[in-house]
Amino acid sequence: QVQLKESGGGLVQPGGSLKLSCVGSGSAFGFNVMGWYRQAPGKQRELVAAIDSDGITNYADSVKGRFTIARDDAKDTVYLQMNSLKPEDTAVYYCRTWRPTTATYDYWGQGTQVTVSS
Repeated sequence: QVQLKESGGGLVQPGGSLKLSCVGSGSAFGFNVMGWYRQAPGKQRELVAAIDSDGITNYADSVKGRFTIARDDAKDTVYLQMNSLKPEDTAVYYCRTWRPTTATYDYWGQGTQVTVSS
């Protein structure tokens, strides 16, 4: 069974940094797209960043230049380095893995809370 486990969330002051990690198990992730989503209270879940098996990345406009997604397939892990954090980045951050050619292959982690506040 595919499982994803996020870590690295917490409380940080505006302008600070955090690095999220997501470790996968139960599958071979090298062929997968890996992504980070977030959901703030009262808002819809939104894509933050994604990286495909060729290392091609995609970012939400709101995080471009501040966040960096990276993957280590040897460790079945995807990272999200978050710099220059803003209060509006406060949300639960979720890891997702999927294969665009296989609709039934789509898995989510349980999320990690990120709070940006002074």
